[in-house]
Amino acid sequence: MGGGLRDLVLVGGGHAHALVLNAWTPMADTRVTLINPEPSAPYTGMLPGHVAGHYTRSEMMIDLAALVERKGARLVLDRAIGLDPRSRRILLAEGASLDYHVASIDTGITSGLQVPGATDHAVAAKPLGPFSDRWDHFVSNCPPEPRMVVIGGGTGGIELAMAAAFRLQEAGAHPRITVIERTSTPLSGLAAGTRKALLGCAARLGIRLLTRIEVSRIEPDAVLCTDGTRLESDFTLAVAGAQPQEWLARTGLDLEGGFLRVGPTLQTSDPAVFAAGDCAHLTHAPRPKAGVFAVREAPVLRSNLEAALKGGQLRQYHPQRDYLKLISCGGRVAVADKFGLRLEGAWLWRWKDRIDRKFMSQFRA
Repeated sequence: MGGGLRDLVLVGGGHAHALVLNAWTPMADTRVTLINPEPSAPYTGMLPGHVAGHYTRSEMMIDLAALVERKGARLVLDRAIGLDPRSRRILLAEGASLDYHVASIDTGITSGLQVPGATDHAVAAKPLGPFSDRWDHFVSNCPPEPRMVVIGGGTGGIELAMAAAFRLQEAGAHPRITVIERTSTPLSGLAAGTRKALLGCAARLGIRLLTRIEVSRIEPDAVLCTDGTRLESDFTLAVAGAQPQEWLARTGLDLEGGFLRVGPTLQTSDPAVFAAGDCAHLTHAPRPKAGVFAVREAPVLRSNLEAALKGGQLRQYHPQRDYLKLISCGGRVAVADKFGLRLEGAWLWRWKDRIDRKFMSQFRA
């Protein structure tokens, strides 16, 4: 890496990196590169609304290509498969590699299952792009009584199940949707009142919830469980928790449960490599995987990337203890949860809609 030009490489088009780029002030001696498999990236806050039919695909997509062009950066349409801290080089799936002086990783998570047949016959909710494509195709071609199995009874699984039920019913279908939760308590982590309200909404949409059930195998048209239960399924969706992307194990960086360990400055075990969003584990203040933390990390990450390039003082990120959860219920109704308090109604959905649209508006020139 000779010469006077410094390379800042952003691996992944997650929310934190999109916000960093949006606020970036170009520097004459620094080349900024974003690596992402697609020229756009979905905004997670609008995904349930898109599944329910409230938003078009374009409304929930961040145009990374346009953002990169506005900032005088470059976009490499590829995905990272490894990183060598010693040579400061990022390895790409297509066989090329990129050198860096400073790098940052924001590639999110996956929600896939490690059971036979999952890769071929189930759709993982994350990454969001492939799921959105498969869902749109299914809605356009589904049978009159579509059977759907959602694996994972957490907030994401229940919210997407309600969105799917609403969308299919609005299209004139009569869906039969089953949510499988391996524990005895669905929607764990939410207040009792919030849980009761969401389960009530799900029941009114005709969604069946099965608890204490483990999946053993996924077939093209069914989900098989360890207790012998066979659930017929035309569309199997896996929302079974946050799983780290496998390539992080090939970075040579310290990991926690497969996620990149970072401290208050968002630096990994290599000070030249930062990480943010769901792919990072905050060693000083562990938090659940949620987009709100990526958004709040972005200003600190941007400041620290500039400081790492210029030799300035690094800032520290300290996440809040709790955050407002606005969970949509299929139709234009939402439930709010924070500090154990629960509210619900159409006005909350309108509030969430304004928040999401305001977030997306900042990326449009």
